Amino acid sequence: MASANVNAAQAAGAGDNPARELTPDEIATIMNEIGRRAREAATHLANSDGKAMEAALYCAAASMRANADLILKANEQDMAGARAAGLPASMLDRLKLDDARIAAMVRSLDEIAGMPNPVGQVLAGWDRPNGLHIERVSVPLGVIGIIYESRPNVTADAAGLCLRAGNAVILRGGSESYYSSRAIHECILEGLNAAKLPEGAVQRVPTIDRAAVGYMLGNMTQYIDVIVPRGGRSLTERVTRDARVPVMGHLDGLVHVYVDGKADLEMARKIVMNAKMRRTGICGAAETLLVDRRCAATHLPVLAADLIGAGCEVRGGPDVRAFDERVTAVNEADWTTEYLDAIISVRIVDGVDDAIEHIQRYGSQHTESIVTNDTATAERFLSKIDSAIVMHNASTQFADGGEFGMGAEIGISTSKLHARGPVGAAQLTSYKYVVRGAGQTRP
Repeated sequence: MASANVNAAQAAGAGDNPARELTPDEIATIMNEIGRRAREAATHLANSDGKAMEAALYCAAASMRANADLILKANEQDMAGARAAGLPASMLDRLKLDDARIAAMVRSLDEIAGMPNPVGQVLAGWDRPNGLHIERVSVPLGVIGIIYESRPNVTADAAGLCLRAGNAVILRGGSESYYSSRAIHECILEGLNAAKLPEGAVQRVPTIDRAAVGYMLGNMTQYIDVIVPRGGRSLTERVTRDARVPVMGHLDGLVHVYVDGKADLEMARKIVMNAKMRRTGICGAAETLLVDRRCAATHLPVLAADLIGAGCEVRGGPDVRAFDERVTAVNEADWTTEYLDAIISVRIVDGVDDAIEHIQRYGSQHTESIVTNDTATAERFLSKIDSAIVMHNASTQFADGGEFGMGAEIGISTSKLHARGPVGAAQLTSYKYVVRGAGQTRP
């Protein structure tokens, strides 16, 4: 594996010891050097042929494939620390790597590399009566800072997507995934070196000291153009509160599945089970199940039994508990809780409009799905729900950039500015106007 990374911590004399507490001066030195190198790299990437980024990603994918055993060994070190720290099962699941998950990261990098270059695309063009020709052309955002928790795969996904879109990226992963992310980052560096791109294009903050996050959010406006948080509510709230540059991300994944009165029971069973239990710790996991009163007697007992049988705690009001005594009592806070665990809240609603009202009141505008064979009802749901992703007869676990054909995603944005939904390479670009004339002057 590559060892060519002369990172900012080494340049500052701090080494790559994540546990050592750093002084404010050391933090400033490390982070400013990272920012300087990122800004230089962003300028280089903006003027590079997209083929170089493509080559770097293919080489990085090959390095990850060749060094899978070393990545797994690093992940074992992280997992041991996480277990010792008493992290919950959902967090351990996010952190864990295995052969299949490494293969998925490699596949994502290959897919991102093979995508059309999103930079330099003419998004629109028109001629003015005075003869001016105007074009709107896609350009990189510049330098992107990404702060994330637990999931080491974000290191590969974020690096791949940012690089494909011509951006430099500064990665600050969670302390629990430090060694896994470092191993993955070294593979990315191999790709950059093979393609003769600057190592400053993809940098990793080499400390778990939280002061580095604070410095990144508040003291690097001259270097960072956009911050992307990917993690729990506390992380996103802090980033949104403290960042002095634009933030792209979502606060909560309060995801709903509504089973309509005209839903096929077997389809509903498959979708509800997958939406909740495939992976409970991802933001696309269903947290609330809404069941139409018209089918509650036939559908709800089966759905509840399926979930409870799979080890999921089901919470509901008296009308829901009447169908299964194993259902526990729900309270008002449950409707606004992102469990990220094997827990789901269930409510019986009076048709699609009542379901829409519940989602509008409690939802986070992330992802919602309706299960029904009534096309008109489905279209009403899809048009009335103002969430980043709305689905008909599909599991909410498809709320993922890779499943959308983007290769991967940095996250799901619930913002209505710039990007919404899965954030892939194309969403990591901005645009500029190019105006061509023949000597025109304005009267």
